[in-house]
Amino acid sequence: MQFLERNLPKIMLAPSFVAILIFVYGFIAWTGWVSLTRSRLMPRYEIDGLIQYQRLFDSLRWDTAFGNLFLFGALFIGISMILGLVLAIFLDQNIRAEGAIRTIYLYPMALSMIVTGTAWKWILNPGLGLEAMVRSWGYEDFTFDWLVNSDMAIYTIVIAAIWQSSGFVMALFLAGLRSVDGEIIKAAQIDGIPTWRVYSAIIIPSMAPIFLSAFIVLAHLAIKSFDLVIALTGGGPGFATDLPATYMFSMAFSRGDIGQAASSAMVMMGVVFAIVVPYLYSELRAKND
Repeated sequence: MQFLERNLPKIMLAPSFVAILIFVYGFIAWTGWVSLTRSRLMPRYEIDGLIQYQRLFDSLRWDTAFGNLFLFGALFIGISMILGLVLAIFLDQNIRAEGAIRTIYLYPMALSMIVTGTAWKWILNPGLGLEAMVRSWGYEDFTFDWLVNSDMAIYTIVIAAIWQSSGFVMALFLAGLRSVDGEIIKAAQIDGIPTWRVYSAIIIPSMAPIFLSAFIVLAHLAIKSFDLVIALTGGGPGFATDLPATYMFSMAFSRGDIGQAASSAMVMMGVVFAIVVPYLYSELRAKND
């Protein structure tokens, strides 16, 4: 009985621990192993070096997907953080109907990426959405065909993703703004420091951990983006809007190339680690100091 009392927390957590060990870390190890084989439709387990990674980096489609990831990620993260900060500062002025406005800004985050992608697909469809509406007003020469333009289609994903996530970033920054010591702000105002200077020199620098947290969350969303692309462009036109996640899905379930899917998954995990590990290291180091 005493043994049960002492070890009850461990016993309760054991099933979850085993499940995570098998279905998370076990499958990561399995994926890494398969990425080193010549697996095609069915997995093989004879190690054959880095042949899959060589094929991956020789693939024009992968080059497009990986380049799109950095373009999409830079625009999505940068604009979402700037827009979220501007909205947070706007709401921090104690305006009327703040609750209603905050709800409107946060509403897109309540929608799934599939719904967001479908809605923006209607909005940006040249025959049904924005272009058709403006032309119906008499502006017959107006065109907005980004959705079907292979050079511009990636930016439609950026637009939809920013619309979805900027409200969440705004909520993070607003919480950070409200946590700043009000006495410091009052002292700065008494000294005659302009409001913009108070924000730029005092408030925003003190929110560095929140900026870092927002960056980590947005980077994670950018790297694993799949459902938004599938709903909005399907990876097209052609594979112009492919991202690593859609490339991996296509290789695994459409092309029957498990080895390529596994190698692309491991590269994606490497990108995630390159972002998350330095963040965790800095957090642990700060706690130890």
